[in-house]
Amino acid sequence: WKPAGDKIKTQWANKINTSAVLPEYPRPIMERNEWKNLNGLWEYAITDLGGNVPAHFDGQILVPFAVESSLSGVGQRVGAKKELWYSRSFEVPVAWKNKNVLLHFGAVDWKADIWVNDVKVGSHTGGFTPFSFDITAALSGKGNNRLVVKVWDPTDEGYQPRGKQVNNPEGIWYTPVTGIWQTVWLEPVTARHIEELRITPDIDQHLLTVKAHLNMRAPSDLIEVNVYDGNQLVATGKSINDEAVVIPMPEDAKLWSPDFPFLYTLKVMLKSDNKILDQVNSYAAMRKYSTKRDANGIVRLELNNQPLFQFGPLDQGWWPDGLYTAPTDEALVYDIQKTKYLGFNMIRKHIKVEPARWYTHCDQLGIIVWQDRKYFEGTEKKRSAVSEACYRKEWKEIMDCLYSYPCIGTWVPFNEAWGQFKTPEIAEWTKEYDPTRLVNPASGGNHYTCGDMLDLHNYPAPEMYLYDAQRANVLGEYGGIGWVVKNHIWEPDRNWGYIQFNSSKEVTDEYIKYTDMLYDLITRGFSAAVYTQTTDVEVEVNGLMTYDRKVIKVDEKRVREANARICKSLK
Repeated sequence: WKPAGDKIKTQWANKINTSAVLPEYPRPIMERNEWKNLNGLWEYAITDLGGNVPAHFDGQILVPFAVESSLSGVGQRVGAKKELWYSRSFEVPVAWKNKNVLLHFGAVDWKADIWVNDVKVGSHTGGFTPFSFDITAALSGKGNNRLVVKVWDPTDEGYQPRGKQVNNPEGIWYTPVTGIWQTVWLEPVTARHIEELRITPDIDQHLLTVKAHLNMRAPSDLIEVNVYDGNQLVATGKSINDEAVVIPMPEDAKLWSPDFPFLYTLKVMLKSDNKILDQVNSYAAMRKYSTKRDANGIVRLELNNQPLFQFGPLDQGWWPDGLYTAPTDEALVYDIQKTKYLGFNMIRKHIKVEPARWYTHCDQLGIIVWQDRKYFEGTEKKRSAVSEACYRKEWKEIMDCLYSYPCIGTWVPFNEAWGQFKTPEIAEWTKEYDPTRLVNPASGGNHYTCGDMLDLHNYPAPEMYLYDAQRANVLGEYGGIGWVVKNHIWEPDRNWGYIQFNSSKEVTDEYIKYTDMLYDLITRGFSAAVYTQTTDVEVEVNGLMTYDRKVIKVDEKRVREANARICKSLK
């Protein structure tokens, strides 16, 4: 194996060990002790649409890097008229005898069909959410098992949400991503087990509610939740009959914030007749997102019933070597650490859903996340029944898999007018489905009086050209200060930015100029702002960092001081 192509790469590309690719536990918010990572070298083949399992494969691919990426070792397009096949063998550890075995996929873009030992075990659509299947009945009694995955992804020729992938990348549109792009893994469980946790804090009532969804129920099932501060047990609760566990928390419970990202440890047990059937480790934060009118009548965003100006970069989560997939966990956390170091308290995760570990890193480091819905082709007039159903299904799946992460503060169903439809209805459904978060109905989009905020986009400088007295007013995008840094660019002669400069000092001066303008607009009503953007992405050169993360384009000290002033403006 070696990386494909000759594009720029991050420093972490050299640290990849093909026998231990992204070896970290992939779902820290619901962790079991035993598991087996299936990342690594698989066989792959690209075939015409509609064929059978290929008799011969084309070569090796490094999972979980998309086939178009350098780190896959393939670097090849697939397209809507072809299918991508994967194959590998695996053994089930002897210690898992008498256990059920779950096969987990972190994410596969877009339609996946899966076989184990020539037995169809499941299928899934949706390029950004995890899914799993109980494959116990398909396993061989001993020895090797064969896993085969077929993927079809029409990129921008289909009705599915696809992020910013297009077949002809240019400007703010990027390379297609097809196939497995997050960790594939096995996990042993008891026949009855916990499938999902839904964790809801209530700081006003001093309660923590934990709903454990089981794969199947029995009358004797009891759920027990223990809450720890470090090693000290601080609260506990139990339930039967599929009820949520409602746990009284101490009145002086520690509240999570960017300045103090405190997390309680949870142990969640499924018991039957006083025996533990299943146990998972998790965590929770006591925190609250809301809005409230201040003394001047301006609606402000609040965290834990205190006004907080939320300020952060537009973060697209693309990598020159791995495309959607960070080369290592160290790389994944790097962007968040750098964002935090630069004095931001928020990230707008732009038109992409990250692997579970990314959100855990935000929880641990203290970064509020605005989670975007992915880009969707078409306008309201063209919305077909099948595309609307696809949107609703995938949006619900995104909210479900991210619900328990404390860092998620705002749901953003639409970006600008890209495929925006039934905005008041979608915003209302989003708020009803998760009343614990704020809803930004359309960041910079067609503005309807719904949701919790009015979101304006303005490039390059901050500007307030609309104002809503009934909702929070936010600047969902601004900035885009560009600088082409030689030897750190995706293409030599095709680079794009909202506004371009030629040195770190010029970029920093312009950045500071904009933060001064933004500071003056806070008293006039802005309650949050998003700067474009964390890194360059392909031919887009608006990043605070280059695409390969090797050059920080700004004077970090000056930017950190300017950002701190903004974040503390409402305190």
